[in-house]
Formats: sequence, structure tokens, C-alpha cells
Amino acid sequence: MATKKNSWPVLNFEESKDTIYLLHQWTQIVGKVRLKKSPWQNHSWHVSLYVDSQGLTTGLIPYENGVFDIKFDFIHHELKIKTSNGTRDRFALGGQTVASFYEQLMEKLKFLGIAVEIVTTPNEIPNPIPFPKNKKRLVYQANAAQSLWKALVQIQTVFRVFEAKFTGKSSPIHFFWGSFDLAYTRFSGRKAPVFTAEVPNIPLAVMQEAYSHEVFSVGFWPGSEQSPEAVFYAYCYPNHPEFQAQPVLPEKAFWQQDMGEFMLPYEVVQKSSKPQEILLQFLDSTYSAASKVGDWDRENLDCDFTQFEQ
Repeated sequence: MATKKNSWPVLNFEESKDTIYLLHQWTQIVGKVRLKKSPWQNHSWHVSLYVDSQGLTTGLIPYENGVFDIKFDFIHHELKIKTSNGTRDRFALGGQTVASFYEQLMEKLKFLGIAVEIVTTPNEIPNPIPFPKNKKRLVYQANAAQSLWKALVQIQTVFRVFEAKFTGKSSPIHFFWGSFDLAYTRFSGRKAPVFTAEVPNIPLAVMQEAYSHEVFSVGFWPGSEQSPEAVFYAYCYPNHPEFQAQPVLPEKAFWQQDMGEFMLPYEVVQKSSKPQEILLQFLDSTYSAASKVGDWDRENLDCDFTQFEQ
């Protein structure tokens, strides 16, 4: 009997770090276009990208002649731009530097009649190089980009199961290009203490609005040079001292003291025979921990729609 193929891809940061670097920079450029052309939404929800059937997309962005969207296609490895007027353009991701990607995108947008100027300094990156000046020659690996996207597809599916259990205010499941992570956030409904921490190249006022209310947030991060392991994370704001002492599942989840978050290595989920169940254990148990120490009104925030399932 044939065994069921594991659809959760292996992620190796060391082998894909150049591609992750490029994608981090490129998604910032595209995200800043959405930021510039969109009305401000609470908690900066107007800047993020979304996982779709081909890659990452901005969703619809308003402009002078209608709407447009920009998509990273990780099947054909192209950046695609489409407008509501029926015009479109594209260019290949392979062979691009950060500078050439920025230049091509700006040229394509101008050609399509989309007027936009963005701040060219990356956000949430220490010692940033402005996009037009970043001419580092790094190799874009199509397989690495596709594996990351396929992981995001699997993760988003599980996050949607978790999302369905909550009726209070919550965020979309969205990809933040600043921190380069897929995130989902729940709100207790109460205001939070004023946020005071510093984040590289983001105004304090923006961070204070983002954390203006009590939150529980979960997400997935593919790693960095400093921390090269792909992980799931869970945190609450304010970060109650009792949070880290709460029991969470699965057993390989741990408290990361420097970040003030619970973490679960992606590899634990990817290698499991029941990856969805393992990840849901982490999401459910960390939410239970955060809502317990934060005294959330779970009777009015939680829900169960399993009675409607066919």
C-alpha cells in the first residue's frame, strides 16, 4: 500500500537564505505600494499581503482609474500586475537584485498609469540599504521560494480552523512584509497599556496604534541569520508575567525568553504524522494560556460552529 505523501515541505534556512533575503526586500517594496495607495486601517492591516493559490498577493488596491493588484507568482516565478481596466504586465523574479526589482516595478506601474512614490528605506531591518542602492548579487532559487509558499498554504489552512473558533475582533490571516511572517491576531476588546518598545525604522506612533488594545497573536516566521530556524510563535500584549509559566502543547513547544514568546519549531510539525493536529495543539493551548492570565471573557469571545459542518 502506498504511503500518504507529506504535503508540508522541508524548510532549510541555510540553503534558502539568499532567496528569503530577496523576498523579504521585494515584498517590502510591493507592500509599500499598497501602503501608499490605500486608506489607513486599524493596526496597519492595509499594508499586509495574503497567501493565495499562486503565491502572495496585495489584494485590490485603489488608484486613479479603478483598482489593481500585484502578485508574487511562485508557480511561474513572476511578479504580475493587473488593473480593473484590463491592462496587465509582469516580469521574471529570477536574476533580479533588490535595485532592479524596484526599478522594474516602478516602471511597470508608471506604464499602467499608476502613480506612486514609496519610501525606499526598508522597515524592521537593522542597518537598511535603500532599495535603489541594494545591488547585491544573490541567487533567487525557485524551489526555495515555492517551498516557502507551499508551507504558508498549509499553515494558513490550519490557522483558518483556529480562526473559526472566535467571534470577537480578530485580524485577517495575513503576511507582514516588515517582520516577514504570517500572522493572525485576536483581541480581548479592552485597551492595552501604551506600547513603548522600539522597532527599527517604524515610527513609535504606528506601533502604539498597532498595540492599542490587548491581543493574543500567533504566527509563522521562516528564520533569519541570527535565528536560522523556522518557527511558529505565540505571544500576548501586554505580556503578563504568568504567561510563560502556563502549560502549552505539544511537548516540544518552549518559551523563548529574549522574545517573550512561546515557540514551536516548524520541523516538529512538518515531521509529524498529524501536522494539523500538532499545530492546533500549539494554537489552542497558547490561546488558553494567554486568555487565562489576561482574564479574557471567553464565554462571549469563543464559538463552536461544528454543528453546521456536513
